[in-house]
Amino acid sequence: MTTESVTTAGTRADEAGVATTPVSHAHELTVVEVVDETDDAVSIALAVPDHLVSRFRYHPGQFLTIKIPTDRPGGAARCYSLSSSPHFENDLIVTVKRTPGGYASNWLCDNARPGLSLTVMTPSGNFTPKSLDGDLLLVGAGSGITPLISIAKSALVGGTATVYLLYANRDRRSTIFGTELHDMVTEFPTRFTVEHWFESDQGLPTAEGLMRSLELFSAYDAYLCGPAPFMEAARSALHGIGLPDAHVHVERYRSLSGDPFADVIIPSDTSAETVSATVELAGRRIELDWPRDTKLLDVLLSKGYDAPFSCREGECSACACTVRSGEVSMLKNDTLVDADLSLGLTLACQSVPVSESVEIAFDQ
Repeated sequence: MTTESVTTAGTRADEAGVATTPVSHAHELTVVEVVDETDDAVSIALAVPDHLVSRFRYHPGQFLTIKIPTDRPGGAARCYSLSSSPHFENDLIVTVKRTPGGYASNWLCDNARPGLSLTVMTPSGNFTPKSLDGDLLLVGAGSGITPLISIAKSALVGGTATVYLLYANRDRRSTIFGTELHDMVTEFPTRFTVEHWFESDQGLPTAEGLMRSLELFSAYDAYLCGPAPFMEAARSALHGIGLPDAHVHVERYRSLSGDPFADVIIPSDTSAETVSATVELAGRRIELDWPRDTKLLDVLLSKGYDAPFSCREGECSACACTVRSGEVSMLKNDTLVDADLSLGLTLACQSVPVSESVEIAFDQ
């Protein structure tokens, strides 16, 4: 068996599936501003050159994957949610909170300054409202506010939604975006409400306590982001007030164990057993021979198709797609929940074929 190496930049395929011009998922962006949000959190603004504007268009709630300079084997990369709004902010802004013992967050907090160049993947993620006109319940803790404030700002400026935010922190001093949230309430008093939960005053958030705060919002679409224990309590609370699972959207933060910027190694054994696959991607219908031992994302990248991805580890759902017919098996899944699986969602970076033919669609 031989192998071929495909870089994360990939290549663009022509109508016959032949690789032609390069398609890059990773680009160099320059830091233009760093703002201290709290004692242990900073917002980093990245300028997007004119020729990359179309590549870095994003939806509120999405994230960037940033390569962190290091001499460590395997490299270092982390996903950081965008705290900016695509509706009125030109720069891309990520907000980073120091994690005790965390290499990436501490490196960025210590070294980010105007003029620094960072390697960044194009925006990814499915933690995005389908509409900015439906009422939104945002529930977050700590740095989990970052995608939520992007959603809130976008809904208030670009939609008609009423937005309720419950935001938990250790205390007032540790509250990221405290002043900005106050200003947003002042500007949109009838559409935006913020309830702060301070551990110093109220103790750790519990499901019962959160239910009391959230019981009036069972008809809203809910978006949750924060540490795992908080998320568990919040999900229990939403279940307790009768919010259907289909209306609960969760964003989880995990450290990446691999390097999504590394080359993809593709087996090229011509004797490998394949199945017939049809993939709808970016408005195109693609016919593929899909080797049974190769992940779908690797196949698409090897043939030059610009498939969405970020972590390549089954943890971020950037490559989520729908199985319309046939059957696949996921080697790993740390992000899709039962409600997603019931809709036929799968992760392209972890999916291998089971049936003799498969039809898959990327809903972009």
